[in-house]
Amino acid sequence: MPYTELLAPIKSFLHCETPDAWVKEAIQPENFSMLLLDHLVCELKAAQSAMYLIRKYAIDKESGDALLALLQPFERFIYKREGDWRELVVKNKLTKSVIPKSNTPYGQDLIDKMVLLIKEELHHFYQVLEMMDHYGVEYKSITPSRYAKGMFKHVITHEPDTLIDKLICGAYIEARSCERFAKIAPHVDKRLGDFYISLLRSEARHYQDYLALAQSISPVDISARIEYFGKVEAALILTSDSNFKFHSGVPTENDDDPI
Repeated sequence: MPYTELLAPIKSFLHCETPDAWVKEAIQPENFSMLLLDHLVCELKAAQSAMYLIRKYAIDKESGDALLALLQPFERFIYKREGDWRELVVKNKLTKSVIPKSNTPYGQDLIDKMVLLIKEELHHFYQVLEMMDHYGVEYKSITPSRYAKGMFKHVITHEPDTLIDKLICGAYIEARSCERFAKIAPHVDKRLGDFYISLLRSEARHYQDYLALAQSISPVDISARIEYFGKVEAALILTSDSNFKFHSGVPTENDDDPI
């Protein structure tokens, strides 16, 4: 595969591969809509998380509030079902020029990396909407998976360790996304498969950016925390999970399934 080299560092970073049972479940026709819907929500959540980091750690409240307004058209579509999704492509206006320079030691690096990530995640959000339109999948609210919550509940509650841990969690989420896009791409039609493959390079860079930020902020080596969260993440992926989503664990069998 042409993306094998790209995936090699991700596979060595993650503590486990996605189980075949998840892939088998993911490609079932009845789960097609759920995968697209959850992918859509994940793109917005990734942008929101990056925006939160900029607002909390790099700029003042006034600037943060102005920045937050840039996400509102996307959030209104998801949470209130307001607006035409086709208009969102022109709403992705975030640039580094609209954010004041940071006074914190690591703030500008955080801004530079997170702005690029937000721009890309919102672009992907729009692309997923295009896919949903193509396949006739209507947007509807879905329940969240346990995955991100299961990661973030292990975050230390004092700074700068809180920020460092959140960045490490972000790295694992992005790396797992990349690995799963590659896992399911060969099993879907060419249009969707090509889309998933097109996402691999940016997802791979995002996880590296998160890790680089985390290490640059930490006064000590973060290898132990990376290892710790790697085990947490793998446990979420390898244990049974009744709520099938893009980042869910091993699907639990339905009691009605034939033996």
